[in-house]
Amino acid sequence: MENITYQSTRDTSENAELLSSAQAIKQGIAPNGGLFMPSEIVALEKETVESFMRQSYDEIAAHIISLYLTDYEKSDIADISKKAYSKANFPDGAAKLSKVTDKISVLELYHGPTSAFKDMALSIMPLLLKKALELTGEKRKALILVATSGDTGKAALEGTKDIEGINTLVFYPKNGVSEMQKLQMETQEGGNVDVCAVEGNFDDCQTGVKNIFADQNIKEAAEKNGVFFSSANSINFGRLIPQVAYYFYAYAQMAKSGEIRFGDLIDICVPTGNFGNILAAYIAKEMGLPAGKLVCASNINNVLADFFETGTYDANRQFFSTMSPSMDILISSNLERLLYLFEGAEKNLRYMSDLASAGRFIVPNEVRSRLHESFAGMFCDETNTSATIKKVFESHNYLMDTHTAVAFDCALRYSSKNKMLVVSTASAYKFADDVCRALAGGTIKESETRPCELLNRLTGAKIPDALAKLETKLKRFENSVDVSGMKDYVIKKLSDSRK
Repeated sequence: MENITYQSTRDTSENAELLSSAQAIKQGIAPNGGLFMPSEIVALEKETVESFMRQSYDEIAAHIISLYLTDYEKSDIADISKKAYSKANFPDGAAKLSKVTDKISVLELYHGPTSAFKDMALSIMPLLLKKALELTGEKRKALILVATSGDTGKAALEGTKDIEGINTLVFYPKNGVSEMQKLQMETQEGGNVDVCAVEGNFDDCQTGVKNIFADQNIKEAAEKNGVFFSSANSINFGRLIPQVAYYFYAYAQMAKSGEIRFGDLIDICVPTGNFGNILAAYIAKEMGLPAGKLVCASNINNVLADFFETGTYDANRQFFSTMSPSMDILISSNLERLLYLFEGAEKNLRYMSDLASAGRFIVPNEVRSRLHESFAGMFCDETNTSATIKKVFESHNYLMDTHTAVAFDCALRYSSKNKMLVVSTASAYKFADDVCRALAGGTIKESETRPCELLNRLTGAKIPDALAKLETKLKRFENSVDVSGMKDYVIKKLSDSRK
């Protein structure tokens, strides 16, 4: 198999620096602010895709990941995958497929330790990073900096807790996550983790973290303390590539059950914020997954839906805090990878420069036409998000969270002859307050009943064990800073990373 190398999406030079997969995972983000991409998207034979019908989840994941991490031993990746997707992390299996209507099946990715789809990648990514440190002979400690819109933070904290050689610092928007997400992060266990709220939205957190990565003074301070920075956001390719696996798994399960015939196209609808999850679906399609249209489902922060419709990406708009907070994003970092695949580094760099300076960029009509071949952009407002939760539960006895409801509404409205796979990204209990209000038709009585208990009473659905125990756990992290204080916070914590 050909050796896969990595380069930055913004490196336009003929002598671009080429990294191994271990180096790319270790660094997380390129020094020039770009994201690492592999030298090729590996094509799978039809027979290989069909063989996934006879394989377990960890076997499929190991197969996909090993195609791109070519400096890792295949046996090591197999062992890491088996550990990551074990019953200890996923007692009911790593992913579950539920048929809700004749046309729509839901891929449930929230049955892991933090009840969100980020577990699917962040159960394995820290193990891949630890191996990367070994492969590159790294003696410094890794300080993983994370900007989260809610779920990534907890999954990164849980996935890295007490792993030797790795420390984790998570920034989250103080008023931009659900109470459950906030409580999950505030009570996180582990001697190598830290959490800090930011007075701002997710875009502020994400920009702040990217600026820290690019700040030479902070890098020098880190070096003096025997520390280097890495990332667990989907800007790290080690976070992104494990997500490709579950699309192949879902297709294999649909074919195995007889829901489709092998070779039939399926459409895929993904609730989208930072564009990583749906980009993983596009990579799977390019590798040979029989996928038709990829429906990019946004909430009322519909910058992506507008982009696919008009070819103009314009972040100069009102920001809304919604009941689907993990999608409250106006600058979707992973879109850069798609633009790189479509147009190369030089044009991508121009778009990113325009976005940084003017808050917008425009792609040519021919690029927009090419995007339409694979993508459709749709959005769902707050009223329809609530209505979808209520309607689907009453009609099909199927409970979903607010993010999945955005995608389900878009899937119901999207017209196609293909079967539709909706990606479900979180347990309804992570957003129990809003789900209860939706089921009650808009209002609930203020009482002594806590949201999780009320949702359990309304639906009979079991509260995930980890969430049920949260209210009895000690709050460890209640620090907060404004956006301008993020760099100082990191500098203050650098010395702790050496301990």
